[in-house]
Amino acid sequence: MKILVINAGSSSLKYQLIDMADESVAAKGLCERIGIAGSVLTHKVPGKEDYVVEAPMPTHKEAIQLVLDALMDAEHGVVKSVDEISAVGHRVLHGGPEITESCVIDEHAKDIIRKYFPLGPLHNPANLMGIEACENAMPGKTNVAVFDTTFGMGMEPYAYLYGIDPKYFDKYGIRRYGFHGTSHMFVSGETIKFGELPEGKQKVIVCHLGNGSSISASIGGKCQDTSMGLTPLEGLIMGTRSGDIDASVVQFLVKHENMTVDEVLNVLNKKSGVAAISGVSSDFRDLHAAAEEGNKAAALALDSFCYRVAKYIGAYAAAMDGVDAITFTGGIGENDIGVRKQVLSHFDYLGVKLDPEKVNVRGQRVEITTPDSKVRVFIIPTNEELAIARETVRVGLS
Repeated sequence: MKILVINAGSSSLKYQLIDMADESVAAKGLCERIGIAGSVLTHKVPGKEDYVVEAPMPTHKEAIQLVLDALMDAEHGVVKSVDEISAVGHRVLHGGPEITESCVIDEHAKDIIRKYFPLGPLHNPANLMGIEACENAMPGKTNVAVFDTTFGMGMEPYAYLYGIDPKYFDKYGIRRYGFHGTSHMFVSGETIKFGELPEGKQKVIVCHLGNGSSISASIGGKCQDTSMGLTPLEGLIMGTRSGDIDASVVQFLVKHENMTVDEVLNVLNKKSGVAAISGVSSDFRDLHAAAEEGNKAAALALDSFCYRVAKYIGAYAAAMDGVDAITFTGGIGENDIGVRKQVLSHFDYLGVKLDPEKVNVRGQRVEITTPDSKVRVFIIPTNEELAIARETVRVGLS
């Protein structure tokens, strides 16, 4: 059984073909510059040279056809026909409060995705274009939507409602949703399995740390809380996002900087975070290098980021009345040894004891605490594509 996983952006489309017999990646690739001159597809098959196709892709329809052509190519392909593809799984950002689980895509599901374009203006329209392109290219094939907000739908009302008049939730669906949900779902589940956490000892905090960062708390794999909100802007300080901020800051900047609300939100999303604090970069490798050379602003950016991560972990440990495991994932979580150590230095009171050798591991599935540590700490690389493929099988083919 082979599942095609699609992640469609406004001008790009990522894909993986996953063989569910052993959950291996048969092929993967990227279509770039869709709708822009110079469109190119890069197709990768393990053990073979990359296959690069430069061809016009005015829409996602042409991009999907090029993907299928590459997958079936006599020399570079891995299937003989689309009949070998059992189903297609799509990453979709937002289902609002109306779709709470992954679902087989039908006209109703597409209507909901359209309805919540305002909550996901960059992603939902592109996600829908990818869905409709697959429907046109592979008529009758089962398509499944896996929503980035699904994991956060496990929260209770006291965790997801804002302290505003409920009429805004009723009318517009304004609430905390959380994002990176597919990653949090995958990593929290894998933490329980890899750590062999028994029933009653499955309070897990996942730190998905990258240019966009978020933290979740779950019990038995069910989300209790997560740091992102109505949009990915809430929560941690990130690469270019401000994270938590007093809403009055928006009004203040509108008045005193002669900016529009949209302009302020652009600053908070794209011109803030560690990039703004440091004045150096949103890349943590650059921040570490600058800090080591004595750049105080870069060091402050790193300290601010680590402090926020530690603060959320502490809050979630309190919210769950304890924590059994803390797991790091994402580009920074998996690879930035300095950030992990600095964050975990706050948790001596929880009885966290790091293994002096394993704590320096990068990008591997490993426990980095000693056997007598009261809270176990793991590194587990995320795999959102595999999570989407698993959900596609569960929802669409079972």
